[in-house]
Amino acid sequence: MMRTTVTLDADAERLLRNAMHSRRRSFKQTLNDAIRAGLSTKPPAKSRPRFLVKARPMGLRAGIDPTSMNKLADDLEVDAVLAKSRRGPRE
Repeated sequence: MMRTTVTLDADAERLLRNAMHSRRRSFKQTLNDAIRAGLSTKPPAKSRPRFLVKARPMGLRAGIDPTSMNKLADDLEVDAVLAKSRRGPRE
């Protein structure tokens, strides 16, 4: 146990006295609890600017559904596999 003198700012003393009264604890217990609570938490993370995605036109022709591009890729792959199997193993 360590004995020391602490000088508190007026607002900090008021907060400490209010906590003592509401929790019905001694000055020593309330101060130790406040120090533990304050020093055991991680400091708040530095706020970064929000990430924004800048939308750009895709340049697709009218009638092309951009959500079905994977289906188109699958269809082209199937066509390529079928064409390769028709040619035979040596070509």
